[in-house]
Amino acid sequence: MGKVTGFLEVPRRGPEYRPVPVRLRDWREVYVRQSDEEISAQGSRCMDCGIPFCMQGCPLGNRIPTFNDAAYKYQWHHAAEQLFDTNNFPEFTGRLCPAPCESACVLGINSDPVTIERLEYEVAEHAFAAGLAVARATPHESGRRVAVVGSGPAGLAAAAQLRSVGHAVSVFERSDAIGGLLRYGIPEFKMEKSVLDRRLAVMRESGVEFFPNVTVGEGATSLEELRANFDAVVIAIGSTRPRMIPVPGAELTGIYPAMVFLEGANRAVTTGSAPSIDAAGAHVVILGGGDTGADCLGTVHRHGAASVIQIEILDRPPDERPFDEPWPTMPRIFKTSSAHAEGGERLFSSETLEFRGSTRVEEIVINDHLSGESVTFPADLVLIAAGFVGPELDQLALNAERHLTARQTLSVTEDWRVRELDGSTPVFACGDAVRGQSLIVWAIAEGRSAASAVDAALSGRPSALPAPVEPYALSW
Repeated sequence: MGKVTGFLEVPRRGPEYRPVPVRLRDWREVYVRQSDEEISAQGSRCMDCGIPFCMQGCPLGNRIPTFNDAAYKYQWHHAAEQLFDTNNFPEFTGRLCPAPCESACVLGINSDPVTIERLEYEVAEHAFAAGLAVARATPHESGRRVAVVGSGPAGLAAAAQLRSVGHAVSVFERSDAIGGLLRYGIPEFKMEKSVLDRRLAVMRESGVEFFPNVTVGEGATSLEELRANFDAVVIAIGSTRPRMIPVPGAELTGIYPAMVFLEGANRAVTTGSAPSIDAAGAHVVILGGGDTGADCLGTVHRHGAASVIQIEILDRPPDERPFDEPWPTMPRIFKTSSAHAEGGERLFSSETLEFRGSTRVEEIVINDHLSGESVTFPADLVLIAAGFVGPELDQLALNAERHLTARQTLSVTEDWRVRELDGSTPVFACGDAVRGQSLIVWAIAEGRSAASAVDAALSGRPSALPAPVEPYALSW
């Protein structure tokens, strides 16, 4: 612990946003980088608690007090060693994770928690800038081959871990580019795609092979063929079936799942072309108050929407931690993202009753639970960000009840194998395909744990790879 009184002397201070009028004209990340001195000061706030609950709050078990202290002392090499040892992609989580570690910070009991997520971001960026090691080198070649289906954070984490112990790894992705939702689901203003490409270059250099435009279950590549050609298969396809809102008028044109809209918007930014669904000049309604809804909000702002309303069926969360969600749990509290700060209206306690229009949506009717009244809003474009209901399993022939949980996710054993699947080549699963829609940090943690199980199965001995979490689906 570098500064005993740091938490008493230094207030919490995160990075500043770029001005709204400026950032709405581009797709660059919204934050302004903090200086090394500012980051050091924030690192000094860590109390190096006797029991670091922040580490328990982090599914990866990141050694948070250690890299906080190292950042305080400007020891970026030591900080990077500690961080990359437990997290394959801190450059992703430092931008995208909702930071359950900060909810568990002891300082947060009666003060503002340490800016752990931003410290993680800065350690990762310093490591890349200085040319430090950001991935484990391969000590030897095992002679075993593993196929990973899906290139989101869970699949990439599993691939990186398996390659680090010498297995030959091939990653198959149905989209035209590697990255899963990191590629086309996350807007550029939250994470510029150069950050993803930088990591993929590191993985390619390590020997991981990527195969985009391959839908396993279509054409020449089936799950059975992968099992015939590889020693193990890892399913990390995410939870991508959108939850729709089955009310009158739901069939009208102009109503889309959020990810259909976001994918088109992200592709347009990448190619410099017009988006397939353009919100310019439109009265937009976003149904869903979570992160995906906020991603849609920031995107339609940049398209130039005429108006935006984000509607949430749940009540407005409290501003402070409620008594029934005590520390160190991650509470549901009211948050304002960068997109909310850019404009638009937010409505809570409101339920969709009907979409109206001739062939295209023109209006939405909602029930305000607080007043009990029905309210009508103009709606040229409706984006449904109501979550996801499970993975797409039909083409993999894994949609039989014996392979599924009650939540229609893949059911796995204690060592991450898909249940009730015959054959000599083991098939493992991890990430949202098992857990259901969740956080990026959980996806990385599950990918790492599944990789440990795969390595143990292939080597015939306990793996040296860490397994930070157990399969969530065992409880269902």
